[in-house]
Amino acid sequence: MTPPTFYEAFLFWLKLGFISFGGPTGQIAIMHAELVEKKKWISEERFLHALNYCMILPGPEAQQLAIYVGWLLHRTWGGIVAGSLFVIPSFFILTGLSYIYVSYGSVPVIAGLFYGLKAAVVAIVASAVVRIGKKALKNQVMLIIAAAAFIGIYFLKIPFPIIIISAGLIGLIGGKLWPKIFSVIKGETSGNEKTVISDDQPPSEHHLPSLFGTFRVVAVCLFLWISPIVLLAFFLGTTSALFQQGLFFSKAAMVTFGGAYSVLPYITQAAVEKYHWLLPGQMIDGLGLGETTPGPLIMVVTFVGYVGAWGKTAGLSAPFSAFLGGLTATYFTFLPCFLWIFAGAPFIEKTRGNIRLTSALSAITAAVVGVVLNLTVYFGMQVIFPHSGSIDWVALAIATVSFIGLLKFKWNILYVILGSASIGLFDKLIFFS
Repeated sequence: MTPPTFYEAFLFWLKLGFISFGGPTGQIAIMHAELVEKKKWISEERFLHALNYCMILPGPEAQQLAIYVGWLLHRTWGGIVAGSLFVIPSFFILTGLSYIYVSYGSVPVIAGLFYGLKAAVVAIVASAVVRIGKKALKNQVMLIIAAAAFIGIYFLKIPFPIIIISAGLIGLIGGKLWPKIFSVIKGETSGNEKTVISDDQPPSEHHLPSLFGTFRVVAVCLFLWISPIVLLAFFLGTTSALFQQGLFFSKAAMVTFGGAYSVLPYITQAAVEKYHWLLPGQMIDGLGLGETTPGPLIMVVTFVGYVGAWGKTAGLSAPFSAFLGGLTATYFTFLPCFLWIFAGAPFIEKTRGNIRLTSALSAITAAVVGVVLNLTVYFGMQVIFPHSGSIDWVALAIATVSFIGLLKFKWNILYVILGSASIGLFDKLIFFS
């Protein structure tokens, strides 16, 4: 299998930045379909091994997974490009929408455009449940773990980190007592289905951990983390909105376990009640924009930083101050993700082949299937039954056709997204204008 050139990978990561809708489940589903099934740049086992590490880190796991795969393919610069392009398109889209919002008010055309997109995301996530479930749920024990995870998070509202940690502990114990049952993450590529990054591939030099390499990564990331805050304090003062945003979003980046939904109440409380950057209604509008743009849902911090800094920096125009606010919030939210991957991934790669750890990862993957199913049901209910039980037939039709096309006919995800968005816009503007 011919490895992709850096330019080929760059084009893919750029495209992913524009089509990564649907929150982490949708984004992971897109990467799985493109990287594992279509392009075969990485095997199923290596993809899941990386994913399970990202699931236990603070921050957006989908972006971290992109950094991890980019690093595997093209070393540090590959990870930097993959992780950066995952959020850069969304940053500029949200910055533009935020400017329209503070200048002109609501953006109904955007809401209409993304109406069909939400239905397509339901299909993308549902197809991911089927595909990953086929690979991960190899026996009744894995099925039970997946079902327990779904019940725990959907009905019992057990926090996501507890579910993942519990699954990992079950896998560790089970791997010691019944290794054949619990060690189910195995590659299924045959001779005519080789992958660029395969299961039995010996580690490359940059995949191996070293104390000097880890120290260098930590030192560089800490410099990139601390020096901008120092500069903001020096030039703008410690009471400025931009300095406060730099500090706050640095702290928020450290506690974003369990996905964006678990940390959004913390961000909302600080932005609205503590710092008074936004009004309650503005925060709700920001969440709506974050839901309907590509990139991680936590990209809502761009809106918070933009609106929160609008006109609040002496000597700067309101739009420029707001742009710096959005950039500050985004930068300090996502910079730690590169630290976690570049410092930790070499050690995680070294654990491949360890039976007990593989068993733990197998159990975590099974639990992830249940968690993704939960989000599929939750999101599907919101999109297909938007008004207390009444069915949105157009959304149901888009989701059904997209699901069948993706799963059975292997439709290109980009075309599904563009087609669904176009149908949704046409439906809203033509029939319900």
